[in-house]
Amino acid sequence: MPNEEKKTSTPVRRGPGPGGHGPAGRFAGEKPKSAKQALKRLFSYLKPYRFKLFLVMAFAMAGAGFSIAGPKLLGNITNHVQDGISYNPMANSFAVNIDFAAIWQIVYILIGLYIASYIFNLTQGIIITRLTQRITKEMRANLFDKIDKLPLSYFDKTSHGDTLSRMSNDIDQIGQSLNSSVSTLFSSITLLFGVLIMMLTISWQLTLVAIVSLPVSALIMRFIIKTSQKYFKQQRKSLGNLNGHIEEAYTGQQIIKAYNAQDKSSETFESHNEELYSNTWKSQFLSGLMFPIMNFVGNLSFVAISVLGGILAVQGKIKIGDIQAMLQYVKQFNQPLGQIAQSMTQAQTALAAFERVYEFLQEEEMSVETDTVEMKRVKGNVEFKHVKFGYVEGKEIIHDFNAKIEAGQKIAIVGPTGAGKTTIVNLLMRFYEVNSGDILVDGISTKRMSRNTVHELFGMVLQDTWLFKGSIKDNLVYGRRDATMEEVVEAAKAANVHHFIKSHPFGYEMELDENSSISAGQKQLLTIARAMVANAPMLILDEATSSVDVRTEILIQEAMDTLMKGRTTFVIAHRLSTIKNADLILVLKDGNVIETGKHQELLDQNGFYADLYNSQFEPAV
Repeated sequence: MPNEEKKTSTPVRRGPGPGGHGPAGRFAGEKPKSAKQALKRLFSYLKPYRFKLFLVMAFAMAGAGFSIAGPKLLGNITNHVQDGISYNPMANSFAVNIDFAAIWQIVYILIGLYIASYIFNLTQGIIITRLTQRITKEMRANLFDKIDKLPLSYFDKTSHGDTLSRMSNDIDQIGQSLNSSVSTLFSSITLLFGVLIMMLTISWQLTLVAIVSLPVSALIMRFIIKTSQKYFKQQRKSLGNLNGHIEEAYTGQQIIKAYNAQDKSSETFESHNEELYSNTWKSQFLSGLMFPIMNFVGNLSFVAISVLGGILAVQGKIKIGDIQAMLQYVKQFNQPLGQIAQSMTQAQTALAAFERVYEFLQEEEMSVETDTVEMKRVKGNVEFKHVKFGYVEGKEIIHDFNAKIEAGQKIAIVGPTGAGKTTIVNLLMRFYEVNSGDILVDGISTKRMSRNTVHELFGMVLQDTWLFKGSIKDNLVYGRRDATMEEVVEAAKAANVHHFIKSHPFGYEMELDENSSISAGQKQLLTIARAMVANAPMLILDEATSSVDVRTEILIQEAMDTLMKGRTTFVIAHRLSTIKNADLILVLKDGNVIETGKHQELLDQNGFYADLYNSQFEPAV
């Protein structure tokens, strides 16, 4: 038996449920439908960092707590001065007997408290900064890991720019908001309650006046938060749409210019930009109202306490230093309200961004593969058995596809545009899962193989060339890292690209990137050489020579004939003259195999294939 098998089990869906794997497992549950649900999801994500968050909370509260006593102590200094000055009406003079020792003692305590407050605030600032950067780093890693687990169908329906926006803009927004809002929220709450307690120790009447502003402020905050949240969500979505269009316009700039579509592209950009501007303006305007409204309410309390404090002082029920401390506490009392309002604004932005990140991590992943078959000594027999498939549910494009290919055969798949040629290759590579039926390699279903195993069985050369940033050598050994330099050079010579490489001063160490001045044909030659280096037992050539001239195509075809010897090869070609020597030609139409045979056999049948072939030589009307 040429294939050694291990015990197999039916693959299960890798997804968002409690039993899910990867980052999605930490986001178990349904998509959040409100800010409250998104907040719960975010807290579950922060759970592993709860100890450090507790430290931030404790240090922020300590830093705020040490500063709370300041106004009361400063008021005591004023009271000592007031008590040390007495007026003698008989002598019409003032007697000064200020207890400076007590004052200096208070000053030393104040200095100690402020230093302690500074140290705690500095420490929590360092911790929260490092923590948020670690969280955003993990989020980016989770999103990048998620990309590798998503089926190709996701990228068929999603803008690249929108995905990039989630990985960059949204995660940056989460990090910035967490960094500025978490510690501020804890310290503000501490200040709020601490100041309230200190005010009660001074005068319950004045404290009551200050408290009256709380329900008013709470109602205003609740209304603004509820109203502005929808605009924050629309803002993140608009930003994703704008990035998607920019990415599309950048990559398609040559086509845009060729068809004089600059105005149309600009109009689309202006539309997305205007939508982003509108949503951002509304969200920022509404959230920006909170701080000035809080200040206005606070100033009303300040005036009321000043008036009532003066009346109580005249009545001898309160000292001047206590009024001074009370006025400072009123300012501090209003300050955390404004800070809480600002923190809520930042939290809204973070939640809107996190919802988009969460949605991405909840996308359905490819099935989990466990106990899969190991393929060894692959012969290359391939069989399609009653394969049915559609990219969209309810719209089948491959109908009961059947084919049996023997090892070492060269199989050509031909047909008009949209017949399903590339789809067959995608199913063979398990880029998509068949709706029904099966695909067998050496008698074993590809469903029982891991995707990595299936991919290792094939070398691919596609119509659309793809080269990554790096040296030519790095690109050529992309599918086989252990290839020797001799093997790389041999493959380059076979693909007729060695001369081009050696003509460059850096040779195989030449760096490739978006701006590399190499032609489309040269890029195609490099991808062909890459497939040769991979040395897979089977080959897939999807319009592999479409970007080269006729002379180069002939040279490549000769090299391909050598490469294909002993290997099962699937060739997709529109130029039917290139597949005359195929062992078997599968003619597709509307997702069905309508004719099979060799080139001359199909011509003799004078059917659909003969029409396709002869149409290449018909003069243009």
